[in-house]
Amino acid sequence: MPSIKSKVEPEFWRNKKVFITGHTGFKGTWLSLWLHSLGAEVTGYALEPPSEPNLYNSCSMNQLISSYINDVRDLKSLASAIMQTSPDIVFHLAAQPLVRESYKDPVATYETNMMGTVHVLEAVRTAVLSGSPVRAVINVTSDKCYENKEWIWSYREIDRLGGSDPYSGSKAAAEIITDSYRQAFFYPGSPAGTVAVASARAGNVIGGGDWSRDRLVPDSIAAFLQNKPVHIRNPKAVRPWQHVLEPLSGYLLLAQRLWESGSGSAYARGWNFGPDENDAVPVEELVSRLCAIWGEGASCVVEEDAAHVHEAHYLRLDSSLSRHELGWAPRWDLQTALHRTVNWAKAFQLQQDMREVCLQDIQAYMKGGPSA
Repeated sequence: MPSIKSKVEPEFWRNKKVFITGHTGFKGTWLSLWLHSLGAEVTGYALEPPSEPNLYNSCSMNQLISSYINDVRDLKSLASAIMQTSPDIVFHLAAQPLVRESYKDPVATYETNMMGTVHVLEAVRTAVLSGSPVRAVINVTSDKCYENKEWIWSYREIDRLGGSDPYSGSKAAAEIITDSYRQAFFYPGSPAGTVAVASARAGNVIGGGDWSRDRLVPDSIAAFLQNKPVHIRNPKAVRPWQHVLEPLSGYLLLAQRLWESGSGSAYARGWNFGPDENDAVPVEELVSRLCAIWGEGASCVVEEDAAHVHEAHYLRLDSSLSRHELGWAPRWDLQTALHRTVNWAKAFQLQQDMREVCLQDIQAYMKGGPSA
């Protein structure tokens, strides 16, 4: 493999044209802002922001980037947007991202997460055949793409894909779709063989600006802001918690390597970006830590007798491949991630400039070492 620096390089991203699906969402907004701060020319394609309030509007992102408001299920519109913008790199984040919502609307979940992936890859293929300069595509899926055996060991990229709920199943399918497109259309020597395609699987991300329903940390922050107790559904469930900037740094580093090495390299594959082993903790412990950091007015209760949909109990990621082959590693431990999340929420409560708060987090992450 070529010798490429194992960190996010501002000079690499300066003036790069980047296309992001799902840019109005939580992770999409953080990624868009980070790329803009690096000097990239960012174009987003997504539905309207998914909640109110939301990070996208809190950061006034429409002042910084170009934006198409549309659905990834609309292939014609998506293909037209990619043709018009001629991006160098594509990040596919648009998704129906919630397990519980997938039980309520499985059809939309499968349509968005599976066919949305097909549409992005097909739009890129069509654009490249017409002369588009796209050289790297990263499809962001989920740690839940693995067949969960409820064991204590961490899942590796070679473990079997699967899903016992519509969301998990749709993400496993998105991984298979990505791999099949890579082998069928994006291989060296093929008409679209200039494009390197990879997928990225991250843990349960937390951080400022996530207002999604039925997600533990956003629900907790919303409760704290209203001086109400947090209701915990699955107190013993173990998840790989990490600050949102952790996997995003992995996506950026992976894109750099895909760009440099091309479609035939070992980087064109699936990658895990998870936290250190010690930061995969039970839900109840996470909320207890969050309450302690927040301080007065923060409390939680366990819903012992509530009926719940099935969700995995144990879930951990093995990121050895990313560490060894990409040179990626987590910088902020769970306690740091929780502090950053609480600080963001309190700044929001005080009506501070949230774009500036986010940029301060990004700069601190880029400058600091582990647990900065």
